[in-house]
Amino acid sequence: MNGVLAAASGSAGMVSVILVYVVIIGGMWFFLMRPQKKEQKRIQAMLSTMEVGDTVLTTSGFYGVIIDISDDDVIVEFGNNKNCRIPMQKAAIAQLEKPGTAE
Repeated sequence: MNGVLAAASGSAGMVSVILVYVVIIGGMWFFLMRPQKKEQKRIQAMLSTMEVGDTVLTTSGFYGVIIDISDDDVIVEFGNNKNCRIPMQKAAIAQLEKPGTAE
């Protein structure tokens, strides 16, 4: 009889350990992965609304104006010098500001 009770309590202990692991993994997903995916969606939405003439802040900290857009790249003009035009990947854009809007 004691063997049956020991087996039942061992099985319940294993279920509780598995339940604890499920809760921990769920909590990690909720606090780590979910915000990261939300930020990726925000960045994708920002990049999809880019237009010629928008002011951008690059990941390296430079402000510029978009003068041309292709599939994966943009050409950004920096400063007042019309000869300072640099092609860069869209992923290098950190912030986007539409003309006529102030933050």
